Amino acid sequence: MNAPIAERASAAPRNDVSSLLDTLRVRLGDDAVLTGDEVANRARHVWDARPLQALALVRPSGTEEVSAVLAACHAAGCGVVTHGGTTGLAGGIDSAPHEIVLSLERMRTIEPVATGERTVTVQAGAVLERVQEAAREAGLQFGLDLGARGSCTIGGNIGTNAGGLSVLRYGMMREQVLGLEAVLADGTVVSSMKGLLKNNTGYDWTQLMIGSEGTLGVVTRVVLRLRPATPVVATAMLGCERFDQVVGLLGALSRDLDGTLNAFEVIWNPFYRLNTDAAHADHVDAPLGRDHPLYVIVESRGCDEGTTARLSDALENALEAGLITDAVLAGSDSEGRRLWAVREQIEIALRHDPVFVYDVSLPIGCMPAYLDEVEAALRERWPAVNFYAYGHLADGNLHLMVAPGAIRPGATARHGLGEASEATLAQEATSDRIVYDPLRALGGSVSAEHGIGTKKRRWLAHSRSAAELALMRTLKNALDPAGTLNPGKLF
Repeated sequence: MNAPIAERASAAPRNDVSSLLDTLRVRLGDDAVLTGDEVANRARHVWDARPLQALALVRPSGTEEVSAVLAACHAAGCGVVTHGGTTGLAGGIDSAPHEIVLSLERMRTIEPVATGERTVTVQAGAVLERVQEAAREAGLQFGLDLGARGSCTIGGNIGTNAGGLSVLRYGMMREQVLGLEAVLADGTVVSSMKGLLKNNTGYDWTQLMIGSEGTLGVVTRVVLRLRPATPVVATAMLGCERFDQVVGLLGALSRDLDGTLNAFEVIWNPFYRLNTDAAHADHVDAPLGRDHPLYVIVESRGCDEGTTARLSDALENALEAGLITDAVLAGSDSEGRRLWAVREQIEIALRHDPVFVYDVSLPIGCMPAYLDEVEAALRERWPAVNFYAYGHLADGNLHLMVAPGAIRPGATARHGLGEASEATLAQEATSDRIVYDPLRALGGSVSAEHGIGTKKRRWLAHSRSAAELALMRTLKNALDPAGTLNPGKLF
């Protein structure tokens, strides 16, 4: 019987370390295998400047080289942690000094867009923004968009089944993938790169890889689905007084905009007031008054100039129906970006020390009671707590920030990464319990789109039944019996 993954994660390679590194250098070349100071000079994360910990960082250039790395590490019993853009927030890229970090930074090829099929084939290290640009240049559009678009990679998007800003219209990353190639723990290459929208030929193993956080295989190439271009973007910010107005507004706009509603984001008042507070040098000018309990950012995307007029008409109808009390419609793309800045400005909130960041999902109708329950429990523990909520309401996803204390003068943004004191870890454990415990009864999820990694392992059973967890372990043991792929993650 296999040892628990957490135990296997701390085991040193069975074979001699120098022999493993020599094998990797022979297969990939000296410049593709970094050790010592070359590893330590790399940061652990885009927001964590501490030196990377790893036995070595290897940089393959293609699927065959990834296969060679995994085969060698599998034979040596050495854990492998895959790195893409290193933007994850759940600890899924954490590595230990005895593990190999497999970086896909050399695997960024984007093949010419197949305009007839509306697909593009890319290597897993391709940066999301570059894929978006390639689609745009071909007169098409990629359906995924995230705030980290300039650094996150397609492989990471697949590993966490990323969601982002356009899920309402195009779905999660899972809906953007028409085929992929992956390498299993022992180096076996499996490929289904046909790019077919319809392919009912038995088990769809590719779907197992999406959202598996690198624990079942390493994705190396992928066929992505592209969509018709929607170059005309209309953006508005709305003020609402009650949550039932927001829900009614979502239904009304979904109907009136005839399928062009691309994003529907909600911001609760504390987060809006924080980001529009002139006391902070990097604040955003308030587009609307600062006293509305709720704010909504609506984005409609279409193919013609009537897109903006349709949104304007829909907002007039919503105003007459009493669903909104105030509104501003962007008159240009730059004005639209300024509206989005209110939602995407997280640096001010992250200057609280400490601050704990969450990514949960639950039924839309349960959100007001859930937030009230969480805030009441937080204030009972920390009377002066700062509690911020915003998110992709249309797909049931809320982002929460819990800050037990105030912003310290001169503080810099903290992203829940880096070293933490015992006191801070105790505060985080309390905050986690308060945020996650109510989700169990609501049928919610402790992770809407960021994954489980290491930070949410103990809470996974809040969102998965015992039977589901047993099945997940069966899959893990079947595909990675030695536990060398991303050890200690998920379970």
